Amino acid sequence: MAMTMDSQFHVLAVDDSLIDRMLIERLLKTSSFHVTTVDSATKALKFLGLVEDELRTFNSSVASDIHQDVDVNLIITDYCMPGMTGYDLLRKIKESSFLKNIPVVIMSSENVPSRINRCLEEGAEEFFLKPVQQADVNKLKPHLMKPRAMEEQVEPLNNKKNDMEEIHSLNKTRIKCSS
Repeated sequence: MAMTMDSQFHVLAVDDSLIDRMLIERLLKTSSFHVTTVDSATKALKFLGLVEDELRTFNSSVASDIHQDVDVNLIITDYCMPGMTGYDLLRKIKESSFLKNIPVVIMSSENVPSRINRCLEEGAEEFFLKPVQQADVNKLKPHLMKPRAMEEQVEPLNNKKNDMEEIHSLNKTRIKCSS
């Protein structure tokens, strides 16, 4: 999933309201984001490759990760949607080993402090009140840069680990040859 710094960021926008989806899509595209829109949290999970198993254990669904190379840099979702809420979507993403590092932003037309705090405590990067404004979209860039910075830090560590494993392997070979 490595990208060059000048590539477009891909945002998945989730909202059951067509008007709100069109507004957020336009705002994001104005800021040069690549945007995919879906009208439900369930469709977002399918797009991301996180699906509900048909298997049921103790009357609860068992979610499984189907790792796809979906290159989504950020998810912005409405809080109130029929079926699965934006909060439920946030929790499923943060519970997934493959998706947990994708920043999630929640938006809502209702200013409910307990709801806002619950989303932020569960791992949402931001909580925007609707209608979303261009100033809100401008706040997304730092959250998009975090995963890239983490990838850049992990890559040198992986290289060092590989180098250490090679040295260790060479030392084992020398010991075997000298015996």
